[in-house]
Amino acid sequence: MALACGIVGLPNVGKSTLFNALSGTALAAAANYPFCTIEPNRAIVPVPDPRLQALAQVCPTEKITPTTLTVVDIAGLVRGAHAGQGLGNQFLAHIREVHAILHVLRCFEDPEIVHVEGQPDPLRDKEIVELELQLKDLETLQKTLPRIEREARLAANPEAQKRLEVLQKAETHLNQGQSLRTLALPEEEQAILREYHFLTLKPVLYVANVDERSLPRGNAWSAAVQEMAQTEGASALVLCAAVEAQIATLPPEERAEFLVLYGLEEPALPQLIREAYKLLGLITFFTAGPKEIRAWTVRQGTLAPQAAGEIHSDMERGFIRAEVIAFEDYIRYGGEEGAKAAGKLRLEGRDYVVQDGDVIYFRFAV
Repeated sequence: MALACGIVGLPNVGKSTLFNALSGTALAAAANYPFCTIEPNRAIVPVPDPRLQALAQVCPTEKITPTTLTVVDIAGLVRGAHAGQGLGNQFLAHIREVHAILHVLRCFEDPEIVHVEGQPDPLRDKEIVELELQLKDLETLQKTLPRIEREARLAANPEAQKRLEVLQKAETHLNQGQSLRTLALPEEEQAILREYHFLTLKPVLYVANVDERSLPRGNAWSAAVQEMAQTEGASALVLCAAVEAQIATLPPEERAEFLVLYGLEEPALPQLIREAYKLLGLITFFTAGPKEIRAWTVRQGTLAPQAAGEIHSDMERGFIRAEVIAFEDYIRYGGEEGAKAAGKLRLEGRDYVVQDGDVIYFRFAV
């Protein structure tokens, strides 16, 4: 499933450092997973999941393969990006291609790293980026609305009328300085908005990038970011991208000592990857056998045949049934045979909605 998160923010806030840290994590995992850097600004990173190791303990296997997430390092934004200033067109085009946003906010001072707005102020920086995205969405609406208005008026088309009403609500919300992700609409109307790939409709995770001295608790700036995110119903994560980049390149035996040095229980990157995964509305199911234990990514609400299709299209076309064991039962009863003996293996059909942690064997015929 080719879903991507874009790292977004003003210049010199730590976007590329964070991307390099994530890339380093992927490189460190290369012995266990065939990591791939697609472009200099795009990487596929493994999603940390301790359940894989737990499965391997009860089902010895030759290979363990995690699921992955694509991360894109998007060019820095400046004021006027919606009108093409700086690398604005490139910035906004790349955001349109991703499914969720990791918004990096600078929460540190460093006289050697110039801030484009003079002094660090993460809440101001957030508003600059949001405003540019809102203005671009308004531009999209202003190009779209006249056509929809004609369709609704000339054809007396109920569908076009409904679409017009939804887009007018979006326009009003944006003109009030609000991003579309905060516009409360029923699912039917949300589906209409999603067709237009509005930038401010994308879910966001705020990343408060602090300096080394502010670890592990953060500082006043990062606390303000966390409070802001809470008021929006969003999430925020505090980390030091420079430290995370160092950790990612260390051999495993040296990482524990390095973490203690900064008062950290674990690196922030695994948490960041997991939060980004949740931000996209994704869940994981597993296949387990002596050749391979593998994690697979699907969206919440995916039916069994479509989940089988993530493995191979033939499995979706020829789907017969899914043999499902919940992860907890798989571990508790020592694998497939034990779960089956305990009555914990279920036979599910085409209407079964896959749940996070399901261990599944698909029956199919082509």
